Amino acid sequence: MTDVFVGIGSNKGNRKKNILRAVGLLERYGQKIIKISSIHETRPYGYKKQNLFLNAVIKLKTGLSPEKFLSLCKKIEKEIGRKKSFRWGPREIDLDILFFGKKVMKTKKLTIPHDDLHNRKFVLIPLTEISSKLVHPVLKKRVSEIKTV
Repeated sequence: MTDVFVGIGSNKGNRKKNILRAVGLLERYGQKIIKISSIHETRPYGYKKQNLFLNAVIKLKTGLSPEKFLSLCKKIEKEIGRKKSFRWGPREIDLDILFFGKKVMKTKKLTIPHDDLHNRKFVLIPLTEISSKLVHPVLKKRVSEIKTV
């Protein structure tokens, strides 16, 4: 079993319900939820002209490979109602793999650790809340030491 950290965000529909449903579906599909951060309301990142987001980070254990876990996340997003949109556009739910154990990888579909998490307060704040001593395997810093601009 591998420790995985997932960022969850929503700014369409019932944002809190969408986040809680995503956590429930991860569990229903066999993932063991270990910790859930507080839910934070945040400004949009990237494309700014949209509703505020609710964001959280969860820690879970999985027996899946990174690729299979990504497929599960996409399945859950679709089940909650996410549809194709433009980059950083509004969405019912967004599940981002932040860390997958100590794995470092980059493919066309998946980069681990998430390649932009160090620039995102909406990820770093809840991540620090549930695992402040977690070390970023590329930056070699604890998540609590990473400062965004």
